[in-house]
Amino acid sequence: MNSHEPILNATLERLAPGTALRDGLERILRGQTGALIVLGYNERVAEICDGGFEIDVAFSATRLRELCKMDGAVILSTNGTEIRRANVQLMPDPTYPTGESGTRHRSAERTSLQTGFPVIAVSQSMKLITVYVGGQRHVLQGSSEILSRANQALATMERYRQRLDQDNQYLFRAELNHYASVSDVISVVQRMELLRRAATTIHQNVIELGVDGKQLGIQLAELHGDNEHDLAIIVRDYLVSDSNIPAEETVEKALLALEKLSDANVMNGNYIARILGLPITDESLNQWIVPRGYRILNRVPRVQTFVMDKLVAAFGDLNRLMEANIDDIAKVENVGTLWARHIHDGLSRLRR
Repeated sequence: MNSHEPILNATLERLAPGTALRDGLERILRGQTGALIVLGYNERVAEICDGGFEIDVAFSATRLRELCKMDGAVILSTNGTEIRRANVQLMPDPTYPTGESGTRHRSAERTSLQTGFPVIAVSQSMKLITVYVGGQRHVLQGSSEILSRANQALATMERYRQRLDQDNQYLFRAELNHYASVSDVISVVQRMELLRRAATTIHQNVIELGVDGKQLGIQLAELHGDNEHDLAIIVRDYLVSDSNIPAEETVEKALLALEKLSDANVMNGNYIARILGLPITDESLNQWIVPRGYRILNRVPRVQTFVMDKLVAAFGDLNRLMEANIDDIAKVENVGTLWARHIHDGLSRLRR
């Protein structure tokens, strides 16, 4: 994830349809005027402000609209509840890079880079609302445009989910019957990562839509399921590690490496194999591989991760775990007879 993405998402949430700030921006557009609005105020912002006047009044959409009739910038409080200054000339450091050509948009981008606060530029001629956050430029669109794009992404995500469910079920049966291969594992990881990326895109659409995105959010949650957890579990199951229980930081490092892969490299199984430490030759991709047992244990209700760690440490891999009887499982630290019976019965049901 881009380091500025959480800030951008939080900003889009503040600007979503149904919010007072979005109402104010829509009024500015309808009034056919431009605007320059800084979403935060501190000493860094004060240092680049010249002229204008301090007003310190409660924020409202109508006040924002009226104050933006003047040429200068409007400065909101950091929490967005007050309008601190108006008709201000912003004088950011000109050494900050910008790809914009218009005076208002150049000031907006440089102010955002220098202060760290989101800055909005409303174009009078183009009738566009542009948000600058940490070097990122995002143009706000209407709900109908976002929904159209999001529905296309949702259809793609549905195909990813269908293929993932098929590959996942095949790998599950292969694991239980001792014929899971490296290529089977890579295929499931690919589908999970593609699903994660599609969900990230649609999630931003849901945020940007605000009140108009509720139904889309429900569909996204249904398709996404617990994919992030499932991806972490399969990495924990197959990541090559010096110890049988991979360290949490090692798992996190592998997940971050998967996230940083380009879309093209995600589709190349060799890159995923390298991240997991698995062999990448053509012969090795068809080689049988035995999981530690996390994925199977995850299908037994109410078994917590620390108990999974104890079981994997005790038995070493899934094959030995499946062969264990209740007494063997009960001997594992923090398990006991009642949980041993529950785990043994759960594993037996999965094998049927």
